[in-house]
Amino acid sequence: MEFALALPIVLGVGLYGVETANLALMNLRLSQVATNLSDNASRVGLNNNLSNQQLREVDVNDVLIAARLQGAAWDLTTRGRITVSSLEADNNGNQKIHWQRCLGTRTGTDYASHFGTTSTTAGTDSSSGNAGTPAPGGMGPTGAKVTAPPGSGVMFVEINYDYKPIVSARWLPNGSTRLTYTAAYIVRDRRDFAQIYNPAPAVQRMTCDRFTAS
Repeated sequence: MEFALALPIVLGVGLYGVETANLALMNLRLSQVATNLSDNASRVGLNNNLSNQQLREVDVNDVLIAARLQGAAWDLTTRGRITVSSLEADNNGNQKIHWQRCLGTRTGTDYASHFGTTSTTAGTDSSSGNAGTPAPGGMGPTGAKVTAPPGSGVMFVEINYDYKPIVSARWLPNGSTRLTYTAAYIVRDRRDFAQIYNPAPAVQRMTCDRFTAS
């Protein structure tokens, strides 16, 4: 009789613990993917001893593929959306989002970048030279914005992911299943910030008007 009376409480506490642990694990996974992607994007490019390092579309695609593979076990690119932004500063320190690249099938404002966007059709993409959308104060949450150093840039990564509860979404904070993580790394090398190059053989540009899982 005592076991029967206590079972609902014990079962409820146990399931709540399982859900909480799984949520914590998923937050850790997203944090690691965002950090690794931002770090990788800040390093890649075509080295040239005679000029600044050129960032190519194939380099951006490679780091996005690495993130997809890292999150393949939990369907990162089908349940979420990755946005990579190049936050840059001119010699006066004015901040701008020069270009963005995206991966993931999720659509809607919940999965678009929450810290600034740049249109792929409004003359602000990398193919348009030094154009860029102004980003006053940088990118990131209020009170924790990231800024690029003068004459350099920051690879800012944002991941928005639809978490799948084990038990019920009602046990999640605020009842929301969308998880968001960001990461930012300063570009390591002397990069050519004029554009993302796409020499022959050209590859598919992962612009943010595309919604694909790979």
